[in-house]
Amino acid sequence: MLFDMDGTLVDSEKLWDVALQELAREYGGELSVAARRTIVGTSMAESMRIVHDDLGQPERDPQASAAWINARILDLFRTGLSWRPGAFALLRAVRAAGIPTALVTSSVRPLVEIALDTLGRDNFDAVVCGDEVVATKPHPEPYLTAARLLDVPIGRCVAIEDSATGVASALAAGAAVLAVPAEAPLPDMPGVHQVESLTGADLDLLTALVVNRAGATG
Repeated sequence: MLFDMDGTLVDSEKLWDVALQELAREYGGELSVAARRTIVGTSMAESMRIVHDDLGQPERDPQASAAWINARILDLFRTGLSWRPGAFALLRAVRAAGIPTALVTSSVRPLVEIALDTLGRDNFDAVVCGDEVVATKPHPEPYLTAARLLDVPIGRCVAIEDSATGVASALAAGAAVLAVPAEAPLPDMPGVHQVESLTGADLDLLTALVVNRAGATG
């Protein structure tokens, strides 16, 4: 099992909303709804490029903006992180069944370490962070790396994602995909099973997704 973090397991996108809007106001502007939706699931470097372009300030230093965001979001994660509906129950069921499990996120390691205080370090056999891969989502590398660390063929993995960027990464890697939109709606996509929330998602559904993917590619 391959779990995305932000917007999938934890309701952290609202915290990112706070940090991003505060940064925009620090720069004398307001982040548009369209830009915020585009940011969901992207790397920090891409997120800062989107923010700067949206504010009409493309000359700004993305590293300085990223440092500001990281410092603010660390504070927010320490105090305001909560589970997405159904996420804890599904993760607990997966672990109880002894299924190898990885966290695959575009967030950086220091932020993920704080999130793991809520998620539980023992719930994951591997953790792949955005600053620990050469290419981030939507590139397939994060999910391929996770499958390799678990020593499980990617074709036998289910990736659970909330964003178009993450879904694209998982599909490109070759995983079965369960999509659960959070901040931005997702279009219907071939090879992707979409649910409104993880409430009610269970091991039977995950098994069916793997079987269906094998049938489609076999």
